[in-house]
Amino acid sequence: MDNLFWIGFVGAALALIFAYLQKCKVMKCSEGDEKMVKIASSIRAGANAYLKQQYSTVAKVFAVVFVILLIIAFASKGQMLSRVTPFAFLTGGIWSMLAGLIGMKIATAANARTANAAHESLNHGLNVAFSSGTVMGFTVVGLGILDITLWFIGLRYIGKITDPTVLANIMVMNGMDLPLAVMVTIPEPWDNNKSMDPKKRDFYQYYATMLEPWDGPASILFSDGDVMGAVLDRNGLRPSRYYITKDGRLILSSEVGVLDIPADEVVRKDRLRPGKMLLVDTVRGELVDDEKLKADYASRQPYGEWLDRNLVPLSSLKVPNKKVPSYTKDQLVQLQKAFGYRYEDVSTIILPMAKNGGEPPGAMGSDTPLAVLSHTRPNLSEYFKQMFAQVTNPPIDALREKIVTSTTVYVGAQGNLLEEDADNCKVLKIENPILTETDLLKIKAMDVPDFKVVTLSICYYKNTDLEKAIERLFVDVDRAYRDGANILILSDRDIDEYHVAIPSLLAVGAVSKYLVRTRKRTAMALILESGEPRLVHDFATLLGYGAAAINPYLAQETIGELISDGLLDKDYYAAVSDYNKAVLAGIVKIASKMGISTIQSYAGSQIFEALGISKEVIDKYFTNTVSRVGGITIQDIQNDLEARHQEAFDPLGLDINRELPSLGAHKFRGGPAAEQHLYNPQTIHLLQQACWTGNYDTFKQYTAAAANENGDAMHLRSLLDFNYPEQGVPLDEVESVDSIVKRFKTAAMSYGALSEEAHECMAIAMNRLGGKSNTGEGGEAEDRFGTERNSAIKQVASARFGVTSKYLVSASEIQIKMAQGAKPGEGGQLPGGKVYPWVAKTRNSTTGVGLISPPPHHDIYSIEDLAQLIYDLKCSNRKAAINVKLVSEAGVGTIAAGVAKAGAEVILISGFDGGTGAAPRNSIHNAGLPWELGIAEAHQCLIMNGLRSRVRIEADSKLMSGRDVAIAALLGAEEFGFGTGPLVAMGCVMMRVCNLDTCPMGICTQNPELRKRFKGKPEYIMNFMRFMAEDLREYMAKLGVRTVDELVGRTDLLKVKAAPAGSRAGEMDLTALLQNPLVENSNVHFNAKDVYNFQLEKTPDMRILMKKFKKSFDSAEPKPSTVTLDVGNTDRAFGTIIGSEITARFGNTLPDDTFHVVCHGYGGQSFGAFIPKGLTLELVGDANDYIGKGLSGGKLIVYPPKDAAFDRSENIVIGNVALYGATGGTAFINGVAGERFCVRNSGATAAVVEGVGDHGCEYMTGGTVVVLGKTGKNFAAGMSGGIAYVLDEDWDFYQRVNKDMVSLEPVEHKYDVSLLKDLIREHVELTGSPRGKEILDNFGEYLPKFKKVLPHDYDKMLRLIAQMEEKGEDSEQAQIEAFYAMKSAK
Repeated sequence: MDNLFWIGFVGAALALIFAYLQKCKVMKCSEGDEKMVKIASSIRAGANAYLKQQYSTVAKVFAVVFVILLIIAFASKGQMLSRVTPFAFLTGGIWSMLAGLIGMKIATAANARTANAAHESLNHGLNVAFSSGTVMGFTVVGLGILDITLWFIGLRYIGKITDPTVLANIMVMNGMDLPLAVMVTIPEPWDNNKSMDPKKRDFYQYYATMLEPWDGPASILFSDGDVMGAVLDRNGLRPSRYYITKDGRLILSSEVGVLDIPADEVVRKDRLRPGKMLLVDTVRGELVDDEKLKADYASRQPYGEWLDRNLVPLSSLKVPNKKVPSYTKDQLVQLQKAFGYRYEDVSTIILPMAKNGGEPPGAMGSDTPLAVLSHTRPNLSEYFKQMFAQVTNPPIDALREKIVTSTTVYVGAQGNLLEEDADNCKVLKIENPILTETDLLKIKAMDVPDFKVVTLSICYYKNTDLEKAIERLFVDVDRAYRDGANILILSDRDIDEYHVAIPSLLAVGAVSKYLVRTRKRTAMALILESGEPRLVHDFATLLGYGAAAINPYLAQETIGELISDGLLDKDYYAAVSDYNKAVLAGIVKIASKMGISTIQSYAGSQIFEALGISKEVIDKYFTNTVSRVGGITIQDIQNDLEARHQEAFDPLGLDINRELPSLGAHKFRGGPAAEQHLYNPQTIHLLQQACWTGNYDTFKQYTAAAANENGDAMHLRSLLDFNYPEQGVPLDEVESVDSIVKRFKTAAMSYGALSEEAHECMAIAMNRLGGKSNTGEGGEAEDRFGTERNSAIKQVASARFGVTSKYLVSASEIQIKMAQGAKPGEGGQLPGGKVYPWVAKTRNSTTGVGLISPPPHHDIYSIEDLAQLIYDLKCSNRKAAINVKLVSEAGVGTIAAGVAKAGAEVILISGFDGGTGAAPRNSIHNAGLPWELGIAEAHQCLIMNGLRSRVRIEADSKLMSGRDVAIAALLGAEEFGFGTGPLVAMGCVMMRVCNLDTCPMGICTQNPELRKRFKGKPEYIMNFMRFMAEDLREYMAKLGVRTVDELVGRTDLLKVKAAPAGSRAGEMDLTALLQNPLVENSNVHFNAKDVYNFQLEKTPDMRILMKKFKKSFDSAEPKPSTVTLDVGNTDRAFGTIIGSEITARFGNTLPDDTFHVVCHGYGGQSFGAFIPKGLTLELVGDANDYIGKGLSGGKLIVYPPKDAAFDRSENIVIGNVALYGATGGTAFINGVAGERFCVRNSGATAAVVEGVGDHGCEYMTGGTVVVLGKTGKNFAAGMSGGIAYVLDEDWDFYQRVNKDMVSLEPVEHKYDVSLLKDLIREHVELTGSPRGKEILDNFGEYLPKFKKVLPHDYDKMLRLIAQMEEKGEDSEQAQIEAFYAMKSAK
């Protein structure tokens, strides 16, 4: 049907020909006598004069309107108006004016002729009149059809428009219903929703074959004047609440309380739900039901039948009678060497992936050279760094929230989105884009009508120019297109002694961009058959630059060889399947770092930054990829390629080395060919000797070794040198060591990753120096607060482990960890075997039960949300500075500006090479950018926005010498973090086994026997910090600078180091680091006078509560007291300040309800955040998002006013992400909660609610939840501890539970029955819940309908502990014995 556009041309031609024939017919008639001819001539002259005047005026107006439309369309970047619209207006206007001109001409020619014909007979006159009218009518129709047809061809075959906003506009402009256009561009997650109606599923799949889904977070409103609607993103990451009133008004906002609506006027309170559409038909005056609306659209066409007839699943294709190519052992090694394989690739990556079905983790971060500076000729994909989401949108948890993910891709020519037709879905469906060799064989041999598969070789004759080889490949692509191919397979199977393979990423990127440039991209899909990809990052780049599917034949053949050699005891097909699954899981994780939930959306997205590739290569083959520092040329790529080929195929026919090189890309290896490491045996030994003996001369030997002057340049700062002035300053005039070390910090390393001895050693050292240590995300034991062992910086990460009011009050700085350098955009997982009893106690969790850190903070989906958390934490400790940790990537400057505006006082920019206890290899080596780029961008951007003096910039990641610190300061930093250095000073020897709990030095382990080996002392770390400061002072003296503040931003004191001729370092351009033409003076630093003013004195806590409760605060044992007041949605973090004062004064010693606050109205964001035991907040009204965040022992009660007209149990009263990270206390909610209720709850012992949205009890590790109503989908995802009791009246709860980690049981044990009844009774007493009262009154009838949600490991561990206690062990010893029993059982 796509190719039937010619019908438009035929229709237009017929109309215009008919109009011309009618015109000829009219013109043949006589105008009459001479007098009539004269009159007719005068009329024509007048008409022409009138027309000329009119058209000149219309043309001016027309031009003005066209320009206005043009400005609106392009200034709004197509958001307010499609960029196509002005030109559609232009062509439409021109055709209209032409039609008007023709109409006037025929009318003035026909008037005298009609009169003369009528004089002869009435019938003849009417005939002439009708004929002249027909000319005008058919001219308008013909030109109109012609215009539409030309625009169709332009948009469909030339424009290739895929932007969702433009698409939606164009679809509506082309007659598609607005709700349908929104459903198509932002479909609800359907692929993994097995309970979805089949017709609706077919509808979504039909459109998925043509358009990938649009991911969030967003709350989108739309209207065409008749209907008004709203939808959320697919994962429901934005809040939208609405009321419906008795008088028929619908009021929607991101918060409740924007308008004050009396409760007795409200008939319904609800929220926008993920995947659901809220639609109001203003013509009919009715709310359109989501299910009915979608069912209507899903029933309009036989989508299921179309899919059944046309969609071709890969699994349905027959395997041809052909053999998969195979290789001898020697041939296999030759190919491996030609494609750059290393021994580690096979032994430490491919082998574990094939064995375990997952990407193996690594530890301690990257300390090897950037790809462009390495002598080991890394593959091209190593030059590309993965981008990731931080602040502006959240990463997603593809593992626990797989309901929104999809790995399916559709291969073939894309259909016409604007025309519903069966042939549109004639594509190949592939559920795993990592293909086996059999899969590819099936595709190559597929004999299905309308599919044509062509295989193109990406190999070329040795010694041919690579650029010319790529041009020849383009010619082959054009030939295949002309031959009707719609699936292209790019193959390097032809590689041999005489043929070299174009790097697979270069081939895919070049062909994909060529197809885009030549307007063929939607007509052809690319599949890659290559021996080069083997690591997860290789596949991610290939998909990201345009491949639809990939067959890594050499990696799969290598698995076969591992099995033949006895290194892998597994069935070949099972091993290949597990390897492919591991690759796919890694790609899904990489996509989810950017907040992308489907492989279809990730394919072709090119969300990478190139680091070390020249502008020419990027512009030509990887167009629009961010690349800031230049680098290798196409000739360099060819040189590397041919060098690898020569190692595999010796040109002289001599025997080649049949061993794969062991180069030590992650772990250190010796020898000149091996990769160089910053931390090697020499640097580790020298640093330890210097710190252990207090010898500064030895430290200088260490810094000289770390500089690696005689080896590869290691990082961007290696390419810089100091621009020393002629005259320095005396060393004794430079800021003292004691002053400088106050700017130093130890990096965030959690207790749990580190042993107690190592964690406390760093805290003691930094407190003695006046610097700061960082808790990391694992919390800190309460007995350390207020002592020399207290960490000055308390980190708040996504899991909120141990984040209590006491924890926050003990800080002098609170750090929000948005991302980690070694694994940005990722969460983490502490296996149960590492959750020792003392770790569990600190993290408010259960011994031996695994802990999950979510990828996102579930209270940060935007910069506004981050501003809210900054405000919350400031309220929790008014004396603490708020620090936000970011990771270097393109655009981090803009994020830093937003963070500064939100009130943060410190912005930490980490580099990609920061350390980690455990992370996937691709995250350690391939995600994030060097801190040099991030610090420079953040510093410059903050200056341009007038915000630099408001914040302190901190740098960390592999700061190994005073030189590194000096360069960081010159680029804009004024505080400095050290992670690996202090660990080495304490004894770390870089074994990189942090993830295995086997650290031989007792640093990164909880094993009591290994911890006995810990030899670290605070003095060693103090020596390290003092030496670092002394080394910095020496550089400052030579630079003529007396204080660190004077050093900040002085890029004039830096210059690019002269590089050897022909070296790759010489091809790089570091201009962006050293100068910004928009920044006149870059020596701007923090000024305490400019720090952000939160105006906390204006909060109700300070204005009212502190004054009302003053007497109680002055008492050692305060008596219970109550305060009543009105609150509004602008009263954010209500109760947090008074809570922090209670914590500071009384700790957790007060009885419940000592301080009781009754609020009427609307609770603002973070109502009751971090409130401690003894404080009760009672809200009569509604609350917004994040109520009870970090609840630390306090009590929350929420219920509607008594005169509410709606059913409390069916209407929403609190927002999303309630009780996030709660560590203690109770909450009773008389109404329904939004999404992610009790996410990461670890200690709220009673959370009673009457319904919850999606993802309830996600990541929960402790506490008790009671749900007296419906739940959303994905309940209990990642729930490893605690118990939930859920009322299941319709017996369908099992469909909405994520059963990966939990089981469902009836509530039968007398303890459970008693606890459930007591909690419901307390709920009724505190809230007056009619629903709760009904259940209590008929408890025997309702009890069988309750389900107990119980995590597997939690249940096992509780039983083990109980068994140990029965043997007479006390509680603490029972936990230890149970833990070791669990470990030995595994």
